[in-house]
Amino acid sequence: MIVATEVTMSSRRTAWVGGVLSLLMLMAATAAAHHSFAVFDHTRTLTIHGTVTRFQWTNPHGFLEVDVPQPDGSMKHYSIELTSINMMQRVGWRSNMIKAGDKVTAVVAPLLSGEPVGLGLEVTMADGTTKALPVPNVGSFKRTTETQ
Repeated sequence: MIVATEVTMSSRRTAWVGGVLSLLMLMAATAAAHHSFAVFDHTRTLTIHGTVTRFQWTNPHGFLEVDVPQPDGSMKHYSIELTSINMMQRVGWRSNMIKAGDKVTAVVAPLLSGEPVGLGLEVTMADGTTKALPVPNVGSFKRTTETQ
């Protein structure tokens, strides 16, 4: 009787440990997929000049929403994904440094799909100061002179 109880408890423990390990591996895979920059073009950058409509200081990433005037007089809205606010704070970014209505210039890695979305690499503020964004492996993004 004692042997049967020990085997049952051992089986339960093994199943529990296996379940926990499976869950941890799934969480790690999800986190790695979330932080991939593979959707952005690493072969070129785009420099956009426009007016901020919203600066989102949010987790897991900040966002800068910018309206960019087009040659035909229309406006094109760009959404610029920033890195985490934790990383941004470490290099001097603050939640109040950009406001709606500010004029900015941003260098972004555009989405491969062509949608008006980009990964922010640096932003020149309304006062003329330029702030880099702490993008992991930033050197993998080839800088080009395209403007929007």
